Order: sequence, then C-alpha cells, then structure tokens
Amino acid sequence: MRITNKPILLVEDDQVDMMKVTRALKEIGVTNQVVHRENGEDALNYLRDEDSEKPCLILLDLSMPIMNGLEFLQAVKKDGRLRRIPVVVLTTSDDQQDKLNGFNFGAAGYMGKPVDYTQFVKVIRSIDTYWTISQMP
Repeated sequence: MRITNKPILLVEDDQVDMMKVTRALKEIGVTNQVVHRENGEDALNYLRDEDSEKPCLILLDLSMPIMNGLEFLQAVKKDGRLRRIPVVVLTTSDDQQDKLNGFNFGAAGYMGKPVDYTQFVKVIRSIDTYWTISQMP
C-alpha cells in the first residue's frame, strides 16, 4: 500500500472494527488516508463521485445494512471505471459460500477478522505486504 499516496477505502459499519483497521494501518506504517463509508451504497456513491480520488485499495466488510459487501463488490466489478481497484474482503464470516461468492464476484483477497488485536495487525500487515510487492496497474 506504500507504493501510492491514494486513499484506502474502508467499507465497514462497525465502529470498533473501523478503529481497529485504522490503528493497525498506522501501527505498521501505512500513511495512506483512510476514507471510511458505513455501507455499500455510501461507498459506491463515493467511488462514482467525480470529485473524489479513486482509492488504491478497498477493504470491505460483508455484513452491512442497506447494501451488503457482496452486492457492493458486484456493483464495483460491473463498473468499467472501478473494476480494476483491488477489493480485499475483511470479514468475521467464515461461511464458505461467502468466500466462494467473494472470489466469484472478483475479490482480490478474502481475510478473516481475528478478534485478537495482535492477530488483527498481522492480517493487515499481510494485506500491506502483498499490495506493496504487487505493482498497481
């Protein structure tokens, strides 16, 4: 994530998880601005707004009100201007069907949200490591 100064879009309705992600990113030295939206609909509006900077990465929760993560993912991947933005699902769901759907709908990765904060930081670090070494198109 350090290869760009573009924002990271965090689509997450849980305030505690939002703070955990933001804190973990800071802790591992990621300086990208984190743009937070609480549901898929708000996140899509942000992405489709000509004035908002497109993110380098989207971190996506699945279970949210209004528009859930899988619906959001489908909408992003159908949109020619947005489909190249990598989306990593970050969820508490260990439902195999959710995982399958995530990949079928074009998720770049699927990570479980550990309850333990130290483990949580390791998950965020692994996302950062992967996106730092893989060049953005």
